[in-house]
This record gives sequence, C-alpha cells and structure tokens, in this order.
Amino acid sequence: MSIAENLKQVLAELPQGVRLVAVSKFHPNEAIEEAYQAGQRIFGESKVQEMTAKYESLPKDIEWHFIGHLQSNKIKYMIPYVAMIHGIDTYKLLAEVNKQAVKAGRIINCLLQIHVAQEETKFGFSPDECKDMLNTGEWKELTHVRICGLMGMASNTDNVEQINREFCLLDRLFKEIKTTWFADSDAFRELSMGMSHDYHEAIAAGSTLVRVGSKIFGERNY
Repeated sequence: MSIAENLKQVLAELPQGVRLVAVSKFHPNEAIEEAYQAGQRIFGESKVQEMTAKYESLPKDIEWHFIGHLQSNKIKYMIPYVAMIHGIDTYKLLAEVNKQAVKAGRIINCLLQIHVAQEETKFGFSPDECKDMLNTGEWKELTHVRICGLMGMASNTDNVEQINREFCLLDRLFKEIKTTWFADSDAFRELSMGMSHDYHEAIAAGSTLVRVGSKIFGERNY
C-alpha cells in the first residue's frame, strides 16, 4: 500500500478528538510530501537538525512536533517554528525553552514527559517528580511556554495488559494534574501516547495525540 493509503487507513481508525502526529523522522521529504498531499499536516521529528532542514524545504503550513529527547543547546534552532515539544523531562529544560522563546517572541506549546515504562532507556519525570515540580510553582513564572498536557510511552512489550496498565496510569495522572494545577486552563488538554504498535490501546485509555510512523511510512531508513 502507498503512504497515502496507509495514512487514510490510520485516520479512519481515529475517533473524534484524537489527532495524528505522523512520525516522519528519518524519512525523506518525498514521503512527507505524499502524506501532505493526502491531507496530513502534523508531522513528528526527533532530531532538531533534520526537522529544521525539512521545515525550510517543505510547505509552511506543516505543524512540526518535536518528539525526541531534547538537548538544551539545540532548542534555539527550532524555537522560531516548532508547534509543540512533546518531551519536556526536566524543569531546567522547560526554563531553557522559555528563555529561547522570549528571544524569539513566541509562546511554545509543551508537553511534560512522564516515565511509566518498565525500561531504563525511556526519559521523563516520574509521576511524583512531575507533581513535585508543579508544586513548587516556579513554572508559573515562565511566560513564554504553555504546558498543554502530558506525553508518555508504554513499555516495548507484547504484554497488552501491561501496556494498558501504563497508559491508564498516564491517564489518571493527566486527570489529577489537570484538576490540581490546570483546572482553569483550556490549553491543558493533550495526552500524547500511543505509537504504531499500541495506539489502539492508547486511544482506549484517553490519548488525544497518537504518534504513528512505521504504519504510515513503512520501516525507517536509519
């Protein structure tokens, strides 16, 4: 099947209120252009340099989401155009995004990354670390970042029960944080979870953004 056909199939499975981030990292511009022609506008990248090159050469109405592990020294390169950063995993990183956003005169949408997987390789706040960070209130002084929700990954396992548990934990945490710190914020509404192999489970658990790559573009070219 073509990229356009794959995309159409995935979109047909998404209920109202769930948006697709087409994970285009390591795929060429031609692949993105095919998905774009089929109507997709949100694309996810994990390397700032690669995303910036694509931003500069592809249509300007594309909404670029950064979904990788972010290094502080790379933030300034994407601040002029990035639509959302999914992987904020420390307060220091959030503060640095704010600092660069002030210089660029933009307010940047950010998601706090939560570590719920049973794997050491995943990044993110633990649920308690996230709540402690919010409790300090320092983030309220950051005028150029907008905290829009949470992001997380389930363990890379065939154990569907475990995946469901981890997604449900994220959903409960999202609701707790929304009620406690963002009850008056219309912006705090995104729960980014679910990838090609587990997005159905993620949607069932409350995801509003699914990050699907290989199911649309085929296996990545590393």
